[in-house]
This record gives sequence, structure tokens and C-alpha cells, in this order.
Amino acid sequence: MTTSIPSSDPAAAADSGPAATAFAFSARDIQGREQSLQAWRGQVLLIVNTASACGFTPQYAGLQALHHAYGPRGFTVLAFPCNQFGAQEPGTAAQIAAFCETNYGVEFPLFDKVDVNGAHTHPLWRWLKEQASGVLGTEAIKWNFTKFLVGRDGQVIRRYAPQTQPDALRGDIEMALAAPAG
Repeated sequence: MTTSIPSSDPAAAADSGPAATAFAFSARDIQGREQSLQAWRGQVLLIVNTASACGFTPQYAGLQALHHAYGPRGFTVLAFPCNQFGAQEPGTAAQIAAFCETNYGVEFPLFDKVDVNGAHTHPLWRWLKEQASGVLGTEAIKWNFTKFLVGRDGQVIRRYAPQTQPDALRGDIEMALAAPAG
């Protein structure tokens, strides 16, 4: 299998080859700079689509707690704001960053807004959905705060529903951190 680094431009994804791991992708960070997920190679990742005005928004506190507790052991939360569900992430990148820092003390990486469904789905999110389906085998992301746990080898371990509280992932994170990088 050939690994390529897809652009964050969804149109470019059609021309890219299949990705072998999550580390093959890049996306614009909250400051608008292209960021390769290669920067987290060998770490356990929790990739989450987020929103600032959602009933699940308080999960930011739990995500930050996980990031703080497991970060020294090689764990990182990557948050991807998304405005596709009830227009619950209408702000600019600067507003989103300020909201997360001010209200939840977020220290984990935030990315620019992405689409997780539809014609403009970010390539990373297309890949994540292909790797781990949702309830009854559905591929589409159903709401904000859908979570994907990615192992040190860059493979998706598990997908979690939006209502799954971050604290409930501790056991799976512990197991992922104990596994070799591959």
C-alpha cells in the first residue's frame, strides 16, 4: 500500500493514494498553518470533532483532563471544530481558540474548522470513517464530539459516540499506551 500525504483540500484527496495510517494526513491548525499529523507519529491520538455551542461542549473539560493525565506518556487530543451540526461552531478560528482556552483551559492542538460529512469532507475524516463505522455500520458522523482513538501505529482502534464521556475512554487509552508503536 502506498502512503501519501493528502492535502487538506478535499478536491486534492481524490488524486491521492490510500493512506496507511492517520499520520499520513495533514490539516490546517487553528492559526491556519498546514500541520502534518506526522508530528504525532508514535503517539496515541484521540481525534474529535468539536463545537463551542453544543450540549456536549462541556466535554472539552474531560478531553483536557485526558490530555493532561496521559500527555506525558505519549497521548494527544486533536480537536477539529465543525459547524455541520446545528451550526454550533459559527465562530472564527480566533474566537474558537479563545473560547477553548478561556472556558476550558484547552492546551491540546486545535485545528481549523473542517467538514466531517458530505462532498467537502476533510480527507482525514473520510479515512477515519472508513476505518471505524458507527452504530449499525453507518459511516456518517452523527453529531459533534464523535471520537476516534488512534494507536501508536496510526491505526484506528475504536470510534466513540458523541455522548461517550471522555473519562469513559481511560481504559482504552491505557491499553493503547501499553501497546508497541508497531
